[in-house]
Amino acid sequence: MTAAPAQVGKGAGAPGRDTAPRRVNFDLKQSGIYIALAITVVIFTVLTGGDLLAPQNLSNIIVQYSYILVLAIGMVLIIIAGHIDLSVGSVVAASGAFAAVMMVEMDLAWPIAVVATLAFGALVGAWQGYWVAYFGIPAFIVTLAGMLLFRAVTYMILGNKGIGPFPEEIRTIANGFIPGWMGNIGLGSALGGADLFSIIVGVLVVVAMAIVQFRTRAGRIRYSQAVDPMWLFLLKVIVPAVLVLFLVVQLARFRNLPWVLVLLAALVVGYTMVTNRAVFGRQIYAVGGNLQAATLSGVKVKSVVFWLFVNMGVLSAVAGLIFAGRLNLAGPTAGNSFELDAIAAAFIGGAAVQGGVGKVVGAITGGLIMGVINNGMGLLGAQTETVMLVKGAVLLAAVAFDVWSKRRTAGAR
Repeated sequence: MTAAPAQVGKGAGAPGRDTAPRRVNFDLKQSGIYIALAITVVIFTVLTGGDLLAPQNLSNIIVQYSYILVLAIGMVLIIIAGHIDLSVGSVVAASGAFAAVMMVEMDLAWPIAVVATLAFGALVGAWQGYWVAYFGIPAFIVTLAGMLLFRAVTYMILGNKGIGPFPEEIRTIANGFIPGWMGNIGLGSALGGADLFSIIVGVLVVVAMAIVQFRTRAGRIRYSQAVDPMWLFLLKVIVPAVLVLFLVVQLARFRNLPWVLVLLAALVVGYTMVTNRAVFGRQIYAVGGNLQAATLSGVKVKSVVFWLFVNMGVLSAVAGLIFAGRLNLAGPTAGNSFELDAIAAAFIGGAAVQGGVGKVVGAITGGLIMGVINNGMGLLGAQTETVMLVKGAVLLAAVAFDVWSKRRTAGAR
């Protein structure tokens, strides 16, 4: 018998030896979204005379757009699997109304009401997930019906009035800031004082990011995979670190880190780990990338789709609590057009129309682009129709770029 040839590529080579070829690993589709965010920030910083990056304004962007970012996390997973959810705005409203009745009218303890509201969102997601996954109705139709049904449920709960005020704890989660546990530290006459605890948290986050990137690089080298040149790798480590520290320092100069930012960070880290490392996350990409191949390989497609919609319902309930807490009122018109902003954030963040492609961090970045546009044009005093025009153009450009990049890739094969 002839000996099998030695494998070359992934897994080949002696562990610990740097045998991987060196090349610049620049993915325009993945990196372009971060460049687009940087360009958007620079443009509006110049146009607003620096007001966009003022400490209070940065805090406003995070607090005012947090519920859209929460929805974008769930929406990008739905889109990766090849589906869509048009009902999230109505579910946000219904969840807020449900929470208001329990906390305000029934005077239930707020932790119990929060758990019940999350369970309500899960039931809504299960209802829609059943029709999509097990009955085979397209998600577009199911969630379009859900958009009408759960808006009707909101009116049935609230009538034509709002319910409030919410408990202080709910308002704190939506609008509050972490306490200054360690006092302030002076940053010079130009910057003034800043919360020391917030800065320490920012430094620890940056260190953790760097450790993860270095460990990832070491793992790729160990298995003889291609890595970036050291100068490019260090650039990818240093630039995000500087940006994170700048954001943290600006927030620490205002009123510390918003609680909702802590919640968002936990969600981003958790869902990123699920999509990158968990079996369920890989199954989501398999379902969206090639449904037939996923089925043949043993993926329980119906179960994956069902739980994705349950997850979307829970995140919609979280967004509903945040939005109602921020307004201190649950109203029947809450959540209008939230689904459009969440979908736009996912597509601008690099999700593919056909499914199988997308990242949680990309969706957050896409949402931040929309938030910066909204905030920047508000600072400039732009009319509503102008803001809508710009947001629509950005969304169209993002999807057009996705289609163009796919055609370019297909033509190069």
